[in-house]
This record gives sequence, C-alpha cells and structure tokens, in this order.
Amino acid sequence: MKTKDVRWKQRFHNFEQAFLRLREAMDQKVLNELERNGLIQRFEFTLDLSWKVMKDYLEDKGFAFKPSPKDTFRLAQQSNYIDYAQALIDGIEMRNELSHDYSGQKFEHFEQQLRSSTFPALEKLYTLLKHEKNKPANQ
Repeated sequence: MKTKDVRWKQRFHNFEQAFLRLREAMDQKVLNELERNGLIQRFEFTLDLSWKVMKDYLEDKGFAFKPSPKDTFRLAQQSNYIDYAQALIDGIEMRNELSHDYSGQKFEHFEQQLRSSTFPALEKLYTLLKHEKNKPANQ
C-alpha cells in the first residue's frame, strides 16, 4: 500500500533543519556582529517556516482559512494545538522590525525577547510537530 504524501510533513523537514540551525546559533551567548547577523537570518527563516508548516498541518486536519502568519497561530491556539500563539505573533512583529534594521540597534533591544519568549515557543512548536510527524498513521 502506498502512503499518502502529506504536505506538512514535507515542509516539516525544512522547518526542522532551520530550527536546528537556529538552536545552534542560540547556544552562542556572546555574539559578534557577523554572528548576530547570522542569528537574525536563521531566526527569520525558522519563523517563516514555522507558520507555513503550521498552516499545512491545520489544513491537513481539515481547517479551511485565509492563511496569514498571525491568523494561522491564532487558529492553532483556538483549536487547542498550541497555547503560545502570542509569543509567536510577537516573534513575527520582531522579525518585521529586524528586517529593516541596518544598524543592529534593534537586535540589542529584541535579543532578550528572542531568547526568553520567541525561541522557547518555536522549540515547543518543533517538539509538537516532531511528535505528530512520528505518530503512526492510524492515530
């Protein structure tokens, strides 16, 4: 019997790779400018993939909705898949701010939020989706 390809599981592979690279960068406590730029880039990739994989996951569960990052996380929380939507939504706001920061000053402002709130929420999402991906198909 051929197994059905599930889009969210395919996208999860990319999310997992990005998350693991972000975690590697997060392990560095003192960053020079180049390392800080790399951390920001890894954060942006991971956050973008996080909402897309969650969108695909929710669609696989039968939800039909207008996909946007914030709406996706809100629906995931309303549907009791996650309880940390606000930390991820705040991460989206932070990403938008950081993508237009060419001086590096905003990173210093947001670094604590990234380390204490946004990254732990991404880690919870990664753990949830990894667990879901590894479940037997009939559960």
